[in-house]
Amino acid sequence: MKKKKKILVYCQHVLGIGHLARVAAMVKKLQTFEVTLVLGGPRTQIVFPAGVDIVQLPGLQMDAEFSGLQPVDSGASLTAIKAQRRERLLHLVELLQPDIVLIELFPFGRCGFRFELDPLLDYVKTHLPACRVVCSVRDILVERENKKKFEQRAVERLNGFFDLLLVHADPKIITFDQTFSRMENIKIPIRYTGYIVEKSSRKGGLRLRGLLGSGRDEQLVVVSAGSGSVGYRLLESALAAHAALVRKQGKKLRLQLFSGPYLSKEHFARLLDLAGPGGVVERFSNRFSDWLAAADLSLSMGGYNTTMNVVAAGCPALIFPFSQNREQRLRAEQLSAHVPLEILEQWDLRPERLAEKMDEMLKQKKYAPEIALNGAEETAALLGQEAGLAG
Repeated sequence: MKKKKKILVYCQHVLGIGHLARVAAMVKKLQTFEVTLVLGGPRTQIVFPAGVDIVQLPGLQMDAEFSGLQPVDSGASLTAIKAQRRERLLHLVELLQPDIVLIELFPFGRCGFRFELDPLLDYVKTHLPACRVVCSVRDILVERENKKKFEQRAVERLNGFFDLLLVHADPKIITFDQTFSRMENIKIPIRYTGYIVEKSSRKGGLRLRGLLGSGRDEQLVVVSAGSGSVGYRLLESALAAHAALVRKQGKKLRLQLFSGPYLSKEHFARLLDLAGPGGVVERFSNRFSDWLAAADLSLSMGGYNTTMNVVAAGCPALIFPFSQNREQRLRAEQLSAHVPLEILEQWDLRPERLAEKMDEMLKQKKYAPEIALNGAEETAALLGQEAGLAG
């Protein structure tokens, strides 16, 4: 039997779980590799495929003010944690001798982790010249204060240490140069993979509706806020709007709400109290894609994973974008030209107004998206080609 090539995948989540969920969907398709996945954030409920070797570095996360990193263990020293992580990561690469190193987002983000990634890249370049280094990045970058300096550093690192840039998007929806202006200075190959998404199936949705006992005359709304780090106001408003639709219009309307694992206990308890007849509140589901396949409408934030799960399920959507940067709004705007998706503004979250929006969007039909959603499979194929170049 031919020996599998070794790939080391580095993913660091600091606030939500979107980056981690995307990487989880990717590594499921890397069956032809011996996969080592390096994580370094808070523990999550995400399930990874059997056979993937998980290496958990001492945890770091974003602090409450979004101003810097802090240890997940509140009693630990940040300086000590950084030193431990750097040492463990270098030791792992030295021991593993990978054929491919795939780094998620960096150098387009995670620059706060240069303390461990710069030494890693230096080591690979010096001691593992045959190893292929790949950058994996989503469709849209968040804006930067010093854009010129940031882009120059990103280009220098890409050209100096990487062999391939994978952009997990469909260029007919959005191209990477819409949020990164120095594309012409990147000398390594750039490949669009399509969106990475955990695909739902119509059968999975039908089975779920059967388990719920939902007839054809009952509609289902799925409400979610990603990890739950942000988005509480949307969740609260959706429950109130659902109650209004059921009470005032007598609609047969079931609402399933997923708060996300990081929502505070106090806010979660409040949502449980607010849920009326036909409303169910839970934190998380490993069958989220099936819920969307079963749903007639999705209400959510506009992060990459949730939005593309909604599109893959062909589910009409109301999207409330995160307001602190452009990423979620830009994605929703670009997609709205191709699928039944409407952006919610702050004033749309008044329960009466949101009830009207929900009622109108529930008239839309499910659809078959004409968007490249095979990003995980295409990534695996491109990494297979890179492995053939690795020594």
